[in-house]
Amino acid sequence: MKVKATLKQIAKELNVSVSTVSKALNDSPEISSQTKIKIKEYAKLKNYKPNIIGLNLKNRKTKTIGVIIPNILNSFFAKVFSGIEKVADEKGYNVITCISNESIVKEINTLEMLSNGTTDGFILSVSQEAQKLQDYSHFIDIINEGTPIVMFDRIADEVECDKVVVDDYDSALNVTQRLIDTGCKNIALISSVDDLSVGKLRTEGYLKALADNGISVNENIILRTSSEDDMKKKIEAVFENNTIDGVFALDERDSVAALKVGIKKGYKIPEELSIIGFADGILASRRLTPSLSTVSQHGVEIGEVAAKLLIQRLEADEENELPYQTVVIKTNLKERESSRTKKKSISKK
Repeated sequence: MKVKATLKQIAKELNVSVSTVSKALNDSPEISSQTKIKIKEYAKLKNYKPNIIGLNLKNRKTKTIGVIIPNILNSFFAKVFSGIEKVADEKGYNVITCISNESIVKEINTLEMLSNGTTDGFILSVSQEAQKLQDYSHFIDIINEGTPIVMFDRIADEVECDKVVVDDYDSALNVTQRLIDTGCKNIALISSVDDLSVGKLRTEGYLKALADNGISVNENIILRTSSEDDMKKKIEAVFENNTIDGVFALDERDSVAALKVGIKKGYKIPEELSIIGFADGILASRRLTPSLSTVSQHGVEIGEVAAKLLIQRLEADEENELPYQTVVIKTNLKERESSRTKKKSISKK
């Protein structure tokens, strides 16, 4: 008994997109006669039969959006989700939320499961593993099959789709400049997100600010890792044998850990050590003493914009294909008790 081929298998064998195979088998005028003949003959040879139930599901609007987030414990993603849900509810859409847990395998499985007639489109932030491997083919496959995707925060430049990001590079540059302007000269960089696109952009902004101010890069006070494991010990090692008067932390947990280590080491905060972190979660604003100065990413707004972009694309006239957009949301610095607001005065002797 012959095994039935799938659209994906045919596309792979003939080195064309799934969309091209589908259009050829449906006699689309967009595909040349020669390509149609080649694809149809190969499909017949491989015993391809269209999945009528699947096609019916695909052609029917479910009014459901799939949301895939990398980490359920990150308050930023919770804020983004609340923005997505708000707009979806207003527009009459349901939301299914899944968690990749930073795994590319879970990300792929979720996309395949929900794209089979369950959802009309996806809003997602790319998993850490996918960014580390630089493997985004699963997103491209889903888009080629006709299911739109909107990426937010962690994005892939290689994938053509709508995207919503914050100004990570400019934000990091401005934060580092703020620390310099208030008297910091030895600013440590603490990052557990070095594999991520956002982590790389923030690091670049930090380095540019140092260069702009003629401050030499001190690799001894730069901690770049792709894991939060033993973060406190790693930060303690950075503090141990170096003079530090400022910290720029690229993730909320990094900034919390840096603050705790600074206090443990006996620093007066912010008089002797200024700390500013990325992401404005509950830990930073409510549960710490002193409270943390943070870069607010406006997660709710990101979610709202992402949902509007996806729904706009889902409801657009198919004959008028919308150009892809990348929307940049501006961050703002919320200065609290962990950073100085003016340059430290030097007493005269």
